[in-house]
Amino acid sequence: MPRDRSFRHLAAALATSLVPLALGAATAGAQRARPVAAEASPAVVAPVTTLQPLVGLATSELTPVVEQYSADRSALNRRYDTDYSPSRRERMHRFYSGWRDQLRALDFDRLGLEGRIDYILLDTKARAELQLIEREDSLGAEMAPMAGFAGLIAELQESRRRLEPVDAPKVARALTDLATEIDSARTRIERSTRRDSSAPGPIAAADTARHGPSVRNGNGGAAPARDTTRQRKIVAARSAAYVEESRETMELWYKYFAGYDPIFTWWVAEPYKRVDSAMQKYVKTLRERIVGVKEGEDPPIVGDPIGSAALRADLQLQLVPYRPEELLAIAEREFAWCEAELERASREMGFGDDWKAALEQVKQSYVEPGRQPELIRDLAREAIEFVERHDLVTVPPLAKEVWRMEMMTPEAQKMSPFFLGGEVIRVSYPTDGMSHDDKLMSLRGNNPHFSRATVHHELIPGHHLQGFMTSRYNNHRSAFGTPFWSEGWAFYWEMLLWDMGFPSTPQDRMGFLFWRTHRAARIIFSVRFHTGQMTPQEAVDFLVERVGHERANAEAEVRRSVDSGRYPPVYQLAYMIGALQFRALHEELVGSGRMTSKQFHDAILQGGTMPVEMVRARLTSQRLTRDYHPAWRFAGTLPPAR
Repeated sequence: MPRDRSFRHLAAALATSLVPLALGAATAGAQRARPVAAEASPAVVAPVTTLQPLVGLATSELTPVVEQYSADRSALNRRYDTDYSPSRRERMHRFYSGWRDQLRALDFDRLGLEGRIDYILLDTKARAELQLIEREDSLGAEMAPMAGFAGLIAELQESRRRLEPVDAPKVARALTDLATEIDSARTRIERSTRRDSSAPGPIAAADTARHGPSVRNGNGGAAPARDTTRQRKIVAARSAAYVEESRETMELWYKYFAGYDPIFTWWVAEPYKRVDSAMQKYVKTLRERIVGVKEGEDPPIVGDPIGSAALRADLQLQLVPYRPEELLAIAEREFAWCEAELERASREMGFGDDWKAALEQVKQSYVEPGRQPELIRDLAREAIEFVERHDLVTVPPLAKEVWRMEMMTPEAQKMSPFFLGGEVIRVSYPTDGMSHDDKLMSLRGNNPHFSRATVHHELIPGHHLQGFMTSRYNNHRSAFGTPFWSEGWAFYWEMLLWDMGFPSTPQDRMGFLFWRTHRAARIIFSVRFHTGQMTPQEAVDFLVERVGHERANAEAEVRRSVDSGRYPPVYQLAYMIGALQFRALHEELVGSGRMTSKQFHDAILQGGTMPVEMVRARLTSQRLTRDYHPAWRFAGTLPPAR
């Protein structure tokens, strides 16, 4: 959709073209759209010598609908590019609400299975986005006392995007006043923190009266009772990041006019510099005086918990019908299994039940610096050979040909101390510029036995094979990407290869079990952090004491999970929960003899990315309804959570 098309045109286009298109496809393509039944053998990737297996593959009637949704959404996100902007929130709210209205106009009963899946996924996606808009509104309300002034910058950027002429003298006055306001806010914080570092808030009563009190949290409800100092740090850290983003927005706004409009530059150049300087000082004050950042040290891990209600809502929108406390019970059950297996491997290694001592020996088996790429290459080839020898999944020759390896920078390793993967596997290992302690922790944390359990997770049959296949089959479903599918699939292979004896020595089993306990720990610290039961520091200690992490690696893990802004709240818990979903589905379909392992795995990859409950619906030809609700209790009987 062209980016200047209004919502009115969008609604008209949907009403006049998308609905007939979908309904026509539902009628004319009834024979073409073949649901993937569990009893059927899904098509596999064609060799490069023939295209015939690609002809007539099952497709969804709603493919063009989802593709237009994705294109329109991307265009609007490029146009409305200012976070916490009221204009952006209002426009995107209309967009998602409009799509839901148009979906309801479709004749759901005339759609085939693939079309019904896309209908449910698209409606669920739009509902999730609407909830995120409400959550953003609540987060913005919390920040208003500390960063409400940034609203002026958002409005300047929106005015530029609307291509409105700029009134240079008026803008100069507004920016001059803004610089004074920011400096005054900074001074109040400095005075307040000098007077009492644990004071409940740095904002004067006048600011509270103007912007409104901070009474809402990330789940859109009343803020729960929690430590005032900690809550203040959370809001200050978020506000500092928002002000820094606003600085970048203001820079883009200023450069658009400066020099091209000499009157603008004459009036605005000096006030702009004042505001830019005031914002830099203000961010520094927020971070140092409230968040606790100290020069020359890594910043403290603060995070931004969303609360129990929001976490429950996110799980429902991922089609996971479990409450947070039930996820904790699942994690504890998995932990108990892992600890029993760790003790068994420890006894085989001669350490009795002291599995932490056995784990320490495993960590000492690292290869010398400079040799890690060779190890990763050999482990990748080993995993590919194993899955092909056991005929577990189709591995196209091109997928084996194109994967690549890069080494991670020291700075990136502070956030990701282990592998990152996909078509390119990014390897963490010490560099000559690291401190001695950091070198040792990186060596120990990336030893061969830990790596054997993760290389196939990142490459084949894990993330690289996922990306290779989903870019070629049902690619429109990338709009419905979920870590329960992506990370769940990769970790599921760790479980499956364990069951098949891939880790044959007790040392290799220790490596696999380290990661398996790590995934269980992710559930526990993610749930407890977001429900206010665990601080980031407690999460770090938990990983060190119960999983056996190196402390620096544990800090990096918690930082990337709760403090980087790159991962949604359910991301880290999705590894094990998604894997357990795939494992239960494998038992249901392959364990019963209804599909072979290869048919099962190929069908998943060719179906595209989606919540695993929809994978199950697709492979079992489930009768789906318009008002579908998640109900698959894949985890079996649960013990009580601790």
